[in-house]
Amino acid sequence: MSTEYRNYSYDVNNIIYKTYRKARSNQTLDFVKQRHIEFNNRIKEKMNLWDILKKLTSFVDISDPDVSIPNSYHAFQTAEKARTDGMPDWFILTCLLHDFGKIMVLFGHAINGTSMDTQWATVGDTFIVGAPIPNSIVYPEFNKLNKDHRKYLHSYTDVTEDNPEKHLGVYSSHCGLCNVYCSWGHDEFLYKVLRGNKNSLPDEAYYIIRFHSLYVWHKENEYTIFENEKDRRIKSWVQKFNKYDLYTKENNTFSIEVLQDYYTNLFLTYFPSLELLV
Repeated sequence: MSTEYRNYSYDVNNIIYKTYRKARSNQTLDFVKQRHIEFNNRIKEKMNLWDILKKLTSFVDISDPDVSIPNSYHAFQTAEKARTDGMPDWFILTCLLHDFGKIMVLFGHAINGTSMDTQWATVGDTFIVGAPIPNSIVYPEFNKLNKDHRKYLHSYTDVTEDNPEKHLGVYSSHCGLCNVYCSWGHDEFLYKVLRGNKNSLPDEAYYIIRFHSLYVWHKENEYTIFENEKDRRIKSWVQKFNKYDLYTKENNTFSIEVLQDYYTNLFLTYFPSLELLV
């Protein structure tokens, strides 16, 4: 098992560096709004829970420096650790589901960074578009390539409650994370998918799904100027999830078949069937 996580030095893997550069260059408010329109207009199809997991067996996240195994195995690594620790059922299920949005590459296009081979709008750390990008993000040297960042940057590190307006981009202070646009990726894709399917997952699960890649918020404590009371209350659950997402990464696989009955029943506790409209 790796002893060092999220090592984004240039030498770790050149494709990671290139993927982040493209994401930072191309992910703007206009780009993200177009992806939302595409999602809303796309004809959805029904997919079975286990078919989704099977398809994720062929997906490897090219932005992740920690593991090189398919995402389906990481889903079970995360969920099984939460299960062993006696976490709530909804949390265990969220651990299993959290990367399901990466099936977006099945419907995506290379020009938009959403294909299997071109993943810059599918994977990687997210950030709020239409506002300055914090220097605490991975590869901050790419921030200057982002049109929104250049447009709205004044002195991000000087943000204060007394004078926040010039640092907020297109947003208002304490508007809530539900009212900002994050760079497009598997988080937002899955969030929108689940919102379109009947289920009884709690708000905490939706925050984990939607913001687990927003490391600058839940790990670096950036974007507090946008937080509302609900964001502050649920943030600790996203941070708790991050420990399971990050520190369960191992480059080994195991038999998914032996876990199928448990996770089938768990899924049906919160969803009316194994079919998701994706």
